[in-house]
Amino acid sequence: MLISRENTEFYLKDLQTPLGKTINITIVILVMLSSGIFVAETYQIPESIRFILNIIDILILNLFAVEYLLRLWSAQNRIHYIFSFYSIVDLIAIIPFFMGTIDISFIRLLRWFRILRLIRYIDRKFLFAHVTTEDGAIFTRIFFTLFVIIFVYSGLIYQVEHPANSKVFGTFVDAMYFSIVTMTTVGFGDVTPVSQIGRLLTILMILTGIALIPWQIGELIKRIIKTANEVETICSGCGLDFHDEDAKFCKICGTKLFD
Repeated sequence: MLISRENTEFYLKDLQTPLGKTINITIVILVMLSSGIFVAETYQIPESIRFILNIIDILILNLFAVEYLLRLWSAQNRIHYIFSFYSIVDLIAIIPFFMGTIDISFIRLLRWFRILRLIRYIDRKFLFAHVTTEDGAIFTRIFFTLFVIIFVYSGLIYQVEHPANSKVFGTFVDAMYFSIVTMTTVGFGDVTPVSQIGRLLTILMILTGIALIPWQIGELIKRIIKTANEVETICSGCGLDFHDEDAKFCKICGTKLFD
């Protein structure tokens, strides 16, 4: 039986049916595995293990490429999809696969953007099924967003600084330490970049930390205040979880909350 474009698009986005969950959870696992491989490669590991990890990474890249082509093929508006945020992130994740035969050093930097693919699922309940409160879910999303940004910056600064400053940026953990210290504007000064690109990335980290962290904390406080007087009452019409304590009708769709 031929698979239609509509069914393909549905299951690549669906998080409710068993097949949709399986597909998307598999993608999440592959993203995390791929990111873990990159972290492992920053350490001194036996060549035999490095070879195995490289084979696994190539297989994952092939799967990412197939997934991207399937999303493009099944999209109702392909031009809109190509220039969408998630499409750009997906494309960045597989560019090294398509350009692997070209010796361009900056292509290695793009590999760290694979972790950004997880942002696609940041508001999906199946990733936060263990979070039982709205405030907890909000905190989890904010923490996850910060982690992804720190991870990407750490990967970039490692790739840029390690060749020129390997004693300071010896492993991924060294790079993550520098990213956290820089983005929180603590600035101990014990780890500093030496390359021009590394210094530029440091400036971007500082600006990101100044802009992002207070904004995320402010968003958390605002949402907590907003939900302080709300109770968990699931609407049978649209599925909205929280409503004002004295609400009788859903504030989104108008469905009566109590029979």
